Amino acid sequence: MAFDPGIGVTPLTQPIGFSYRPNTFGPQPELRTLDSIRPSLRDPNCSGPDPVYAIAMDIGRNENRSQLQKHMLLFGAVTYAAGRLGEEPVRSQGHVHRMSSHSGWSPPEVYEVWSGTACVYMQEQPADDPGRCFAITAGAGSLIVVPPGWAHATISADASTPMTFGALCDREYGFEYAEVRKRKGLAWYPLLTEFGEIRWQPNPMYKTTKLEARRPGDYSRLGLTSGIPLYTQAISNLDRLQWVSQPALAADIWKRFVP
Repeated sequence: MAFDPGIGVTPLTQPIGFSYRPNTFGPQPELRTLDSIRPSLRDPNCSGPDPVYAIAMDIGRNENRSQLQKHMLLFGAVTYAAGRLGEEPVRSQGHVHRMSSHSGWSPPEVYEVWSGTACVYMQEQPADDPGRCFAITAGAGSLIVVPPGWAHATISADASTPMTFGALCDREYGFEYAEVRKRKGLAWYPLLTEFGEIRWQPNPMYKTTKLEARRPGDYSRLGLTSGIPLYTQAISNLDRLQWVSQPALAADIWKRFVP
């Protein structure tokens, strides 16, 4: 990778997964098969790479493990296969974060693109009226914040190459899929044009709302700095990013938050 996230974790493509450098911890990656994500796709009968992506939750350097545990935080990483899922780009399932018992919130998440081009689609709620909808596209080294309670999915915006991202999460993470699946996906479907660009099509299972597609916003109010790897920022001052596991600390910021 041209961008070094500073964790000691390297994505692999054949087979898809991760390798860990000495003094780095991480689990055997979980593989998401095409069959497992079909309920969230526009065309559930499509063909595409299989497995679609690999996910490793709770990764980092050994010397930082106890600090992360104390703050109820963890890092994860996901790497995507190149290709497409029928007319859609390779992407994750749409989901909402499960309510955390220690905070009482559906926690936020900070994404960091490691390689390729990522698009994080997010909507305010997994309901018939999805509320505000955003598609935030970014390249390696960029950060994207998903606020508490929002339904979201991560998309590889360049079908010709694998994409990898890292994320800072609540240690008590969990994924809820039911509301998204019963509406056959999120409120907007990403479709690839013949030129490999993404065009957005509304999902008729939702009330149609405006979709704002753009680059990431300014997250300095949340203590994040652009141009510095997320892991480096976090480990240097975990208290500053405690809002990831304790979202109430940033309650005023979440009101009408713009990603």
